[in-house]
Amino acid sequence: MSELPQIYDRALGAYLGLAIGDALGATVEFMTPREIRQRYGVHRDIVGGGWLKLPAGRVTDDTTMALALGDALVAGHRAGSGFDMERVAQAYVAWWRGKPVDCGNTCRRGIVRYLREGSLESPPSDGDGGNGALMRNLPAVLANLHDEAAMLAQSLAQARFTHHHPLSDAAVLCFARMTRALVLGHGPTPCAVLADALASAHPVFRWLPYPGRASGYVVDTVQTVLHHFFTHRDFETAQIATVNLGDDADTTGALVGMLAGAACGARA
Repeated sequence: MSELPQIYDRALGAYLGLAIGDALGATVEFMTPREIRQRYGVHRDIVGGGWLKLPAGRVTDDTTMALALGDALVAGHRAGSGFDMERVAQAYVAWWRGKPVDCGNTCRRGIVRYLREGSLESPPSDGDGGNGALMRNLPAVLANLHDEAAMLAQSLAQARFTHHHPLSDAAVLCFARMTRALVLGHGPTPCAVLADALASAHPVFRWLPYPGRASGYVVDTVQTVLHHFFTHRDFETAQIATVNLGDDADTTGALVGMLAGAACGARA
């Protein structure tokens, strides 16, 4: 019980880091590093704008889809029914019908498929290697901190609702394990072991030397996040370095923020 305040601080740090990185990165999403330098110098303040023309501090689908998943998990816990993928699917539908500021094509396609067919899992597809399942998975980690098997099963279930691709699966499971280790206070060392295991099992994820791509392809996203998380141990420095690469900056910023926020905690 004495560890709960520290665990709560790191869990809250992960969630706040996700949202902060999302809001910071949204301003420069789809821009190139050169365009960012010309307009902002170094983009370091949450000012809104961007292609979505957001007010300062507004988050995108990265955070709001995670919140929708969290709502479904909390509702299942309160109802005594545990994890229910049907409830998660309905939460994603409600999120989509609420007209979010953005929705990726693969996420939209999965939601529409569910509404038409009632299926809770997308068929395997070579075109589903985006980062949409990875960006929203934090609640599945926090709901199962002390049950790794349940965490992995729920992470995979929510991911395959829209993204059924082996590289997406591998990234979701690796980041779930990394985030869990950080929230439980184990620090970055086990994360490095997990990241190395991911790259060994799927060499396409190798991030050293860093290729420098930060697109929405899950491989580019993972390489960018791992590079900046392990290179910059300070939360702010990692966030700023990541989003100034542009491209899918809301998601790369959100994921770096999630890991770095879990590492340092909300109070830091």
